[in-house]
This record gives sequence, C-alpha cells and structure tokens, in this order.
Amino acid sequence: MNLFTAPDPKSVERLDVEPVNARRNRQPLYAARKKIFPKRAEGLFRRFKWIVMLITLGIYYLAPWIRWDRGPYAPDQAILVDLASRRFYFFFIEIWPQEFYYVAGLLVMAGFGLFLVTSAVGRAWCGYACPQTVWVDLFLVVERAIEGDRNARIRLDAAPWSLGKLRKRVLKHSIWLVIGVATGGAWIFYFADAPSLAVALATGAAPAVAYATVAILASTTYVFGGLLREQVCTYMCPWPRIQGAMLDENSLVVTYNDWRGEQRSRHSKKAQADGLAVGDCVDCNACVAVCPMGIDIRDGQQMECITCALCIDACDGVMDKIGKPRGLIAYATLSEYSANMAIATDSGRTAVQPAKVRNADGSFIDGIRHFDWRIIFRPRVVFYAAVWAAIGIGMLVHLSMRGRLELNVVHDRNPQFVMESDGSIRNGYTIRILNMVPQPRRIALTLSGLDGATMRIPEISRDDARSFTLDAAPDAATTVKVFITRRPTAAAVDEFLFTIEEPGGTDRATYRAAFNAPGDPQ
Repeated sequence: MNLFTAPDPKSVERLDVEPVNARRNRQPLYAARKKIFPKRAEGLFRRFKWIVMLITLGIYYLAPWIRWDRGPYAPDQAILVDLASRRFYFFFIEIWPQEFYYVAGLLVMAGFGLFLVTSAVGRAWCGYACPQTVWVDLFLVVERAIEGDRNARIRLDAAPWSLGKLRKRVLKHSIWLVIGVATGGAWIFYFADAPSLAVALATGAAPAVAYATVAILASTTYVFGGLLREQVCTYMCPWPRIQGAMLDENSLVVTYNDWRGEQRSRHSKKAQADGLAVGDCVDCNACVAVCPMGIDIRDGQQMECITCALCIDACDGVMDKIGKPRGLIAYATLSEYSANMAIATDSGRTAVQPAKVRNADGSFIDGIRHFDWRIIFRPRVVFYAAVWAAIGIGMLVHLSMRGRLELNVVHDRNPQFVMESDGSIRNGYTIRILNMVPQPRRIALTLSGLDGATMRIPEISRDDARSFTLDAAPDAATTVKVFITRRPTAAAVDEFLFTIEEPGGTDRATYRAAFNAPGDPQ
C-alpha cells in the first residue's frame, strides 16, 4: 500500500479486527482452579489405598521412635541421620560420610524402581504411595468427617457464611495445621534423638533451626495437601510429563472400555426394550464424582490421571446395582483395548455386550480382568527389574564384605626428612585410624617392608619397634604421630606399608607410604 494514497477500507477493517479476535481467542497459561469435591469410594482399590496410607503414615510418624541397642558408645535410635557426628544409622547398618555411595545407590534404585512400576502398572506410585497422594487422602478424611461427603461439602461451599460454616472451616483448617506440625516434627526427629528433641521442642529449648524446619514443613504440608491438592500433581510435579516415555501398549492403565459402554443411556432398559443398541454406561458420573483429580476417565487417558483406580470401584458398584458385569472401567493394556475395539467394530455394533466379545483364548469377557503374566515378562520391564536388582544385590554384597577399619596416613611436608646426629634419617607421619564400629578396640599397627627401619610413637612409648598396639576409640577416628628412623641408603625414596588389624579379628587395612631420604650419601 502506498503511504500517500488512501488506505483500502477492507485493509483497515482487517488490521483493526484481527488483533481483537486474537486477543479474544488467546488462552490463559494458567487456568483458575475449579474446586473438586471427591466423593468417598468403596471397593477393592479404596481398601488397598487405606492400607497403603496407614502403612506409609505409620512408618513415617513412628520410625524415629524405634529403639535399637548398639551399645553404650552409639545412639540407640534405629533410624538416625546424625549430622553432628556425620553418621547415618539404619538399624544394624552404619554409614560414614566416605560411604555416601550407598545413599547414591539407593537413589538410583529408587529411580529404576519408579521406572519399573510405571512401565508395568502405570502411575501406581502416584495413585497409591506418593506422599502428596497419601497426605491428600488424610486431609480428605478430616474434611469428610467435619463437613460431610461430596454433596454436603458442595452445599456448604456454596452457602453464605454463617456461624456453623465458620465453625466447621476453622475446625477443619486447625486439624490440617496440627497434621502439618506433626509432619514437620516427625521429620526433624530423624536428625536427633526423638525423645530428647520432643522434650526440647515442648519446653522451648530446641535450636532455632528445629522450629524453623517444623514451620516450613508444616506450612508446605498444609498448603500442598489441604489447599492445592490436585494442582501439585498437575502443575508442579514433572512425573506426569515424563511417565509417558515409560509406557507402551502392554502397560496396565485405568481404562474406560468404550467398546462396551457406548452409546451411553440413562434409560438403558427402556432403550433396549425399544430395540435400540446402547452400551452399559448409564452416564451416572459416579466415576467423575470419586476422582480426586476431577477428570472424566471416559474421555480417555489424560495427564492428570494418577491411576488411583477409585473410578473402577465406583463403576463396579453401579454395575452391581444394575445387574451388569464389572469391568466397564478396569485396568487394561492398550493392546487389549485395541483388540476388543477391533472386534466391536467388526461386529458392526456401536456397543458390544461382554458376552459378544471374546478374549484371545476364546473365552468370553465377563468384566473381570485376569492378570496376564506377559505384562511382567516384557523386555522393558525385565531390563528395569534387572538393573534394579543388580544394584541392590551389589550394594548388599559390598555392605556385607566392607571392612570396619580404615587407615589414612599423611607424610610431614616440612621437613620431608630429618638427619639425626648418628647419621640416621627420620621421617614423620600422622596416622588416622578409623574404628567404624561402636565398640573400643585394640589395634596393632605394624611396619612392613623398609628393612632396618624402626618405628616410634611418643604418645605410647619412647622405645623403637616395628609394631605397636593402640587403643582405637569407638565409632571414631584415632590420630597418632609416628616417627620412622632408618640408616641412610642409596635410594632417595623407598616405599613400605603401614598395616593395622585387630588381633584375632578379621578387619585389616593397609596404606602404602613413602620414606624420603637425601639420596646416595657417597
């Protein structure tokens, strides 16, 4: 368009309207939260979730209080991360800082374990054992006990503020905060003696960092479990976006069998009486009402689905009431779903009743899914299981064979050697003996090699010898100063061994050191 001519009216209209339409059609990056009021479900998977919740919460809250006798020289708390002493105690296992590779191995095992579970049974971790899921379930128990089930909570939320509503909300949030404080308190009990720290917290004598940690964890538990809930899984957790790479056509996932359920009808008996082909889904929305993520599983697989299987319980309950087989919503693989859909399509029906669809072995589908071991014995699952087991077995073998004595030697840097009046040469060493058991031990320190040399430990004796017996402190490092004296030789540097061992025991450690000399005296 020429700048000196009048603009085309259509161009002006297009320039003015298109940006407005673009702004109208632009979707927000973050959608406002729609409140979800999940209904309490009843059934096999709900009972399993109750069991998992009780076990996991019981372990978390009670584990710091379990005692384990390690003798008078070590703490008696079964699980303890002792930051002051730089130790990690787990029942009979004690991990020192230089053995942190065990913790790294556990983290790698946790990662491969998550891959293994996901590739076999989908997001079972998210649906049953994830801390976010467990604490949300706990918070929902409190909410239902105070405000009622789904319909009562919806009515209460829509009702204007009153004394009764305020009382229920204050009570609910107060209990949530108590749960949050208990959660933060239980966490810090893993880092100090639980009974002593509990008394210090109650009397105000605990360190400031303890109160700060409890406050932070209490607030995050309250916010994540009580206020954000499903938004943590949808917006904050990366796993929903990663887990797709772990799944394939033989992974078990919660599936709505639309080849059986469609077409939906709330009046299926009347429709069938009129000769209409309808599916088993009566469009009761029971599966949506119990979903803690607020999704409709009938829309297919969705990122928000945590595979908690509560929709299976809800649907099975409805199928029982209307006299139809269970399994309209069930754990199934994509390959099974595709095969059944193909049969339904070939039959020319929009909906196929279970008695009309056969399994691969020729048996009729009755709505109850039988476990197929081929789900487990697949290359992907076997690979993850093999790596997970190999790391675990390797760590157990190494743990059982590790020595509980370590020896570190540092040669004096200045001076490197000393010429004595009789012409002999003396080297100084700082020896650090790590006794990694919570018991005092007698340790023999021996000089191996370096013919003609003698050893002196001024802290023990002024005599020279090639072996000394030391007292090693329990679960600690013992440091001694050692001097080695030798007549001059032609070699400028000779190597030898320091050896420590417990007389009559199996622990033994060596360290190769160097003896410095000025060289050939000629």
